Amino acid sequence: MKTVTVYGGGLAGSEAANYLLNRGYEVNLVERRPEKGDGAHESGMLAELVCSNSLKSERLDNACGLLKEEISSLGSIVIESARKNRLNAGNALAVDREGFASYISNKLLSNSRFHLIRAEIESLPEKGILCTGPLTDGALLNDLSEIGGKRTCHFFDATAPLIDGSSIDLNVAYRKNRFEEGEGDYLNCPFDEKADYLRFVDELVHAERAMLHEGDDSYFEGCLPIEVIASRGPMTLRYGPLTPMGLEQDGKRRAYAVVQLRKDSALADVYNMVGFQTNLTYPEQKRVFSLIPGLEKARFIRYGLMHRNSYLSSPDVLNDDLSFKSRPSLFAGGQLIGVEGYVESAASGLAAAIYYDLRERGMDFVPIPVDTMLGSLLHYVTHAEGKHFQPMAAVYSLLPRVRKDQRLSLAEASLAKIDAYRKRIDE
Repeated sequence: MKTVTVYGGGLAGSEAANYLLNRGYEVNLVERRPEKGDGAHESGMLAELVCSNSLKSERLDNACGLLKEEISSLGSIVIESARKNRLNAGNALAVDREGFASYISNKLLSNSRFHLIRAEIESLPEKGILCTGPLTDGALLNDLSEIGGKRTCHFFDATAPLIDGSSIDLNVAYRKNRFEEGEGDYLNCPFDEKADYLRFVDELVHAERAMLHEGDDSYFEGCLPIEVIASRGPMTLRYGPLTPMGLEQDGKRRAYAVVQLRKDSALADVYNMVGFQTNLTYPEQKRVFSLIPGLEKARFIRYGLMHRNSYLSSPDVLNDDLSFKSRPSLFAGGQLIGVEGYVESAASGLAAAIYYDLRERGMDFVPIPVDTMLGSLLHYVTHAEGKHFQPMAAVYSLLPRVRKDQRLSLAEASLAKIDAYRKRIDE
């Protein structure tokens, strides 16, 4: 029986471990939590979600929706768990955070060939699958910085606060999904008056921010802190995360701006502030966010925070099969390789496991077709210009010459190609 070591127990590592268990491997998974924390995770569970509890849209005309279907057909445990622990959230695949991680942890731990090792990796391994994630630090980060002869890239990411559902004023907040997509599973806090909205923006922009040791000007544009968005102009929030479009009350009355809250647990006792990633100090979060109508007496279960996300300059250091150019027996997956998003992280961990297995079986490298969403994302990661490499989420623009009205037909073709690929590697 073949044995493999997977490093990191996040989404990518859990996905890689599950795939290889299904292939008959003995799997050792090395995870440092909870013996050593990382400042973002709160437990020692595998596949714990840190930021939002949403895995984005399930629609096939949405790039992430297509990616979900592709990796589901390849046996994704992340999508399996998400659908078993889903919360009503319109077209979005939102999950009960604890139930999601518990399902994956329990399924892996129940396999007699799975061994969880609680330890920190002190140096870069020679062989296995590295999925230590964007919070990789210490000696391992130093090794990664040196292995390609280039400085490891990084940016700052932020998480949104979680609110006790019983502390939300339901005489003010109302239930409704945007454009009636779903059954009204979001709570909406309306700024009815322009003056109240502008006061909130002003307080937000001038609120005290937490200090960052390494500078606060390197953000990921796909997950900007709410105060950074607001600082770009008083109307940026109203045309961004606080847009009132599609959230009319009584079918006609539209507020000036709206803050949305999404269920974070199956019991609806915890809500996530949608789009409110932040680096404000905790007292300032309490003060400023209590200016939002309906949240005047909000109790914060978890405040938002900011943390450094590290990622490799993958075009410079990884081969097409996600193995390191300088260490061909070591493969990499997850956000560490420069993908952005929960589903993207899981997908790349699954791909790393597929490619690792092909190598171990002595088969020729068979790349995931580049004209699929997964294949195009992996191609970007390994072929983008290293000098300007930035983390990438699944987007239809990765696929060549795709008009919006062609997306559904392209999605069907992509899923057919993934199915054919799965059958080919199963031979």
